[in-house]
Amino acid sequence: MKWTTTGRRLVATAIIAPLLAAPALGASFLDVGKQAPINVLINASPWYDGFQAVVALYEKQTGNKVNLEVTPFPGMLEKARNAVRAGGTSPLDLLNIDSQNVVEFYAGGFLEPLKEIDPSFALPKEVLTLDDAGCWDAKKQFRTCSTGKLMGYAPNGNIELFYYRKDVYDKLHLKVPKTFDDVLANCKVLQKPPKSYGYVVRGQKGDSIFYDMNAFMLAYGAKYVKDAENGDFTVEINSPQALAALKKYIQIQKACGPANAGSLGQGDLIQLVQTGKGLQAQAVIAAFPNFDNPRKSAVVDKMNAAVLPAATPGGKPGVAIGSWVFAIPKNASEAGKKGAIAFSKWFLTYKAQYAYAEAGGIPVRTDVFSSDLKNKEKYRWMTAYLDEIKYGKQILGFKEGPAINQMLGLRYNQALVGELSPAAALNKGAQDMYDLFKKDGRKTGMLPPLPE
Repeated sequence: MKWTTTGRRLVATAIIAPLLAAPALGASFLDVGKQAPINVLINASPWYDGFQAVVALYEKQTGNKVNLEVTPFPGMLEKARNAVRAGGTSPLDLLNIDSQNVVEFYAGGFLEPLKEIDPSFALPKEVLTLDDAGCWDAKKQFRTCSTGKLMGYAPNGNIELFYYRKDVYDKLHLKVPKTFDDVLANCKVLQKPPKSYGYVVRGQKGDSIFYDMNAFMLAYGAKYVKDAENGDFTVEINSPQALAALKKYIQIQKACGPANAGSLGQGDLIQLVQTGKGLQAQAVIAAFPNFDNPRKSAVVDKMNAAVLPAATPGGKPGVAIGSWVFAIPKNASEAGKKGAIAFSKWFLTYKAQYAYAEAGGIPVRTDVFSSDLKNKEKYRWMTAYLDEIKYGKQILGFKEGPAINQMLGLRYNQALVGELSPAAALNKGAQDMYDLFKKDGRKTGMLPPLPE
C-alpha cells in the first residue's frame, strides 16, 4: 500500500521541507555514486514520517531513487515472504522485517549476507547491534555476531521506557520509581479512576501483553528456555522467577490500571496518556511523539521519560528490544542489491542518522543519542534511552518465537482477567512450548509444574 492520503502527505512535507532546506546538511553526506532505483518494504508506523523524510534527503543528496512500499504492520510479513519466494527476481530490494520474524528468513536461506554483496560493508562501531539481531549463525541456528554472518541491521531500536507526568510529580513531590514497588507506592496517590490511572501498561491478548510482560519477566530473571544458543530448549517459563513477575504485573494492573486492562492495546494506552488520564505508563519509545503532538495531545511537554523499573533496589530493568531488521533478499537483482547497500551505507552515517532523529525517527547510532539533541526539549527521552539500551535483550531468537509469542500472549491474558491462576497459566504455557519443541525435534524438557 502506497501512502496517498492527503493528511499524511501534509505531515510528511512539513517534516521533509526543513531537512531539505537546511544548509548545514549541505553536500558533506557520504557519496555513494549513481545507483539504480531500489524498492523498500517499510511499515506504516509512528516512526515512518522520520524515515520518509530521510529517504527524501537521500534522494536529494545522491540523485538516486528510492520507492517506498508502505504497508501496515499485519501485511509486512506476507509481503516479505512473497518477495523472497518469488519464482524470479524479487520486486523488493530492501526488506524491513520484524526482529522476531526475521529468524524464519535467516533459517530459510532467503537473505543475502551483506558482505557477500559488498566485502567492504561493515557497521560503524557507533551503530547499535541490538543484541545481535542482524547476525545469523547457520550452524547454531541462532542470532549471534560473534560466530555468525552479518545479514542486516536495524533501522530503529524500539524499546519501552517509563513515562511520567513531570508536572504532577512536582506538584505531589513524587520521585521517579526505581522498582515496581515504587510504582505501586506512587499509584496510591495517582490512582483516581476514571479521572486518572497510576500506571498504564498493555494487557491485550497476544503480542501486546507478551511484549509488555517482558519488562517484568526480564527484571525478575525469568527465562523462556535454558540455553537456545547452544541447542538446549528445556522450557523454563514456569519458574518461581516467572511466577513472581506475573504476580507483580497483575498486582500493578489491578492497583494502577483501568478496569478494562485485559483489553488495553497500544492505541488505547497512548490515548489514556494523551488525554491526561495515564499519569505513569510503560510504552515503546516510538509512542513518545504522540504525547507532544499538539493536534492530538493534552499533555504536550508534560511527559518525561526514565529507565524502566527493576524488580529490587539496585536491580536491572527488564528491557525487551522490539526492533526491525533491514535485509536484502537473495533473489533481488544485482543492481538492486548494490543500490540497497549504497543506501544502507549512507543511512548509517552520523549526518543521516542525525537528520533521521530530527525528523522523528529513532536513530541507531550512540553518538546521535549523546549529541546536542539530547539537551533539546523535543528529545528529552534520549538520555533515558541510552541509559537503558545497554540492558536490551532480543526475545525468542529462534524459529518457534512467533508461535510462542501467541501462546504466552494468551496464557498471560488469561491470568490477568482471572480465567487461570498465575501458576496455572505458566504451567499451561510451559506445556504448550514443550509440545511445540518436541514436535520440531528440539532437545527439550520441562521444569516441575508450579503448585496451583
